[in-house]
Amino acid sequence: DFANADVDDIVEKLTTDEAILLTAGVGFWHTHEIARLGIPAVKVSDGPNGIRGNHFFMSTPAKCLPSATALGATWDTELIEEVGLKLLAGEAKLRAAPVILAPTCNIQRNPLGGRAFESFSEDPLLSDLIAAAYVKGVQKGGIGTSIKHFVCNDKEEDRMAYDSILSERALREIYLMPFMHAQKYAKPWCFMTSYIHILTSGDSPGVQEKQAHTASSNS
Repeated sequence: DFANADVDDIVEKLTTDEAILLTAGVGFWHTHEIARLGIPAVKVSDGPNGIRGNHFFMSTPAKCLPSATALGATWDTELIEEVGLKLLAGEAKLRAAPVILAPTCNIQRNPLGGRAFESFSEDPLLSDLIAAAYVKGVQKGGIGTSIKHFVCNDKEEDRMAYDSILSERALREIYLMPFMHAQKYAKPWCFMTSYIHILTSGDSPGVQEKQAHTASSNS
């Protein structure tokens, strides 16, 4: 039973090519199988406010939760944990998806952001609390979470190409906090990374200006 396998032992036995395969999917919704080591392909499903399955535009009917922003506005961690356990985990099992691609723990920098509704709040503390409750609830139901998008993916436009330039203090006190809190208190099974390049500046305006100029020149 692979669910009870020794992960460290499995990782030791992976070849470089096999390890690379596991970082890329078969399409959007499945991981690669590594038959030699008994690693099965894993089906994943969106998403942050309901288990919509593995299609973008022809999804099957599913229960639709209020947006993550509305869930965050409750400030009710017990309710969010119950939603994860009784609704999200159950729906994922019906779709044979052992991992859901949620929650989104980015910070709502702008209400016009294309996917701001997927995030819980503009406030890192509220995001911390709700993210951890969401992860705990879903995973108590035997379904894994993939917390995303790590980190600073707070703008949808050109999200595969832009740089985020910020101080290390801002990075640690605002943008990393929901991920750090969820990892410490809820242990999500997976992390989904962002595409962006993060440039930290210490707190030096001169360094930041130089980095911004360099980024602009390279774009």
